[in-house]
Amino acid sequence: MKREALFKYARERYKAEPEYLWSNLPGYAVLRHHEGKKWFGIVMHVTGTKPGLETEEKIDLLKVKVRPEQIGSLRKKEGILPAYHMNKEHWISILLSGPLSPPEIHDLLSESHELTAA
Repeated sequence: MKREALFKYARERYKAEPEYLWSNLPGYAVLRHHEGKKWFGIVMHVTGTKPGLETEEKIDLLKVKVRPEQIGSLRKKEGILPAYHMNKEHWISILLSGPLSPPEIHDLLSESHELTAA
C-alpha cells in the first residue's frame, strides 16, 4: 500500500489529514482524531535498519495502537514489526510495502482509531 492511498482512506473514513509536525523529519506524518486530536496512526519514512530490517533502503512504516493481548500474534505475521520509536506493548509497525492487504491495514487502523478515541 502506498502512503497516499492510506492518507486517502483516512481522509474519507475519519476526516483525518496527515499532519507533518517536524520540519527536520518531512517523511513523518501523524493521523489524529478529528475532534480529540489524539494520534491514531503515524507514518514514518525511515531506513529499513531502524526497525530491524536488513536493508538500508528507505521504507514507509505505519504505527498503530492495538490491544496488548494481540501484540504477540500480530508480530508473528510477515510485515508487522515491533513499534519503532513507540511503546512496544501497545503499538506495532506495519510495513506499508509488505504483504498485508489494504483491508488488513484498514482493519488495524480502525482498531487503533477506536482504542485512541477516549
